[in-house]
Amino acid sequence: MICDVTDESTHKPVPLAPRSLLRAQLDQAAEQGFAVMAASELEYYLFDGSLTEAARNDYRDLEAAGWYLEDYHILQATRREDYHGALRRQLAASGIPVESTKGEWGQGQHEINIQYCDAMEMADRHVLLKQMAKEIALQQQLSVTFMAKYHEQQAGSSCHVHLSLWNDATNAFAGDQAIGDINCSDIFRWFLGGWIAHAAEFMPFYAPNVNSYKRYQSGSWAPTSLAWSRDNRTAGFRVVGSGNSLRIECRMPGADCNPYLAYTAAIASGLDGIANQLEPPDIFDGNAYDATEVPRAPAELGEAIELFAGSQFVGQVLGEDAQQHYSHFFETERIAFQAAVTDWERRRYFERI
Repeated sequence: MICDVTDESTHKPVPLAPRSLLRAQLDQAAEQGFAVMAASELEYYLFDGSLTEAARNDYRDLEAAGWYLEDYHILQATRREDYHGALRRQLAASGIPVESTKGEWGQGQHEINIQYCDAMEMADRHVLLKQMAKEIALQQQLSVTFMAKYHEQQAGSSCHVHLSLWNDATNAFAGDQAIGDINCSDIFRWFLGGWIAHAAEFMPFYAPNVNSYKRYQSGSWAPTSLAWSRDNRTAGFRVVGSGNSLRIECRMPGADCNPYLAYTAAIASGLDGIANQLEPPDIFDGNAYDATEVPRAPAELGEAIELFAGSQFVGQVLGEDAQQHYSHFFETERIAFQAAVTDWERRRYFERI
């Protein structure tokens, strides 16, 4: 567990814990008159056979709980309704309202959506959802994973993050300014501008480990560019809804993200956009995977750590102690992978070299 530490010179706590970092940003938003509403849209893979059995077999030869792509396929998703239904019911019984579950693109992949709420409450719900998913899998002798990319031949699992700012009962993103077919406010434009501007330097909070970056592949539904668009799933940022439902969906985070850190990065970036009136780039039209004129997201963890560790903005938001702490944390993960010998290497080189 990551705990806060005390600054010896001031004897005040220095926030390091993810929940404390998010609380600091929510307090900043509140000082400006905003409540932050959020939703995590999580995807996961389900497998026959217990987690114990999967670990005993070194997580090889996993048998997916489906044998063809089940995206919006009622019958295939229903095959394991005993699991998905139990997860929905347990969440509801725990005070976490469920909107829907559905089959996703991969074999045995599913998506669950819980009702949006205050960002801190949503981060808590996000963590509890994953815990419940794993506990129910244990009870039913199944395996579940929230890895960003569990297999190179299957779709990655995302955690699309939806955010909006509110003044009492009014969505502060709503307005009468037209950008394409979007009617929005200055607050919306500047928040979006800040979120995009700082996305690359905060990338480890959206994609925290080596595996995270294997999800970002052209044509994979996972974004590779920092473009934004209206209801365009190839862009890193997708604008959905209108009026009081207007919100920004960031498609960068994977299902492996820590929600407290991902929300911290998003809110801090957006608030900086408002403070400095940062305009977003031009709205993108077309296939963002083919775009060469828009910035790209970091392609691997090492690149992301370098941007994060060297960012003056990240240091201002988190404090130097927290920036150094998380830089070291992510770098330790990168080094551990660098020393590992993978199955892919054995398959490719064992005989041929």
